[in-house]
Amino acid sequence: MTKGGIAMPQAAIDLAKRFEGFERRVRRGTQITAVPYICPAGYWTIGYGHLCQPDHPAITQEQGELYLAQDLQAALAATLRHCPVLAAEPENRLAAMVDFTFNLGAGRLQTSTLRRRVNQRNWPEVARELRRWIHGGGRVLPGLVARREANARLIG
Repeated sequence: MTKGGIAMPQAAIDLAKRFEGFERRVRRGTQITAVPYICPAGYWTIGYGHLCQPDHPAITQEQGELYLAQDLQAALAATLRHCPVLAAEPENRLAAMVDFTFNLGAGRLQTSTLRRRVNQRNWPEVARELRRWIHGGGRVLPGLVARREANARLIG
């Protein structure tokens, strides 16, 4: 997957799969499918964190992978639009920020101090800012704490 010649970092795919998982699996005969569920932040989701409507039909893991690829591609485009300096940084930094954008959305990145710190190339402050994004549904979520630590480690 590429955006303007920039390939999707494998670390971004790995983070999304690690922290999203192929959730709410249901065995139907020999096939395992995923059904919509409400994520900890209160959004209807299916597969690997793909936003959906509550009545979305069940999907196979293959369909979940396709959704993930599309969602990550959109996150990559938004990340590079808001943080163009990442095009010239090590792949792990781009991966961390693509995962952030995938997880929280381009709007959150666009209006954040985190974005300013990335574009200033102030990597210690980027890591510090990432560690602040640990709330979902009005509370600290242990999964987000772990995810932000993983993002911060990739920033370096």
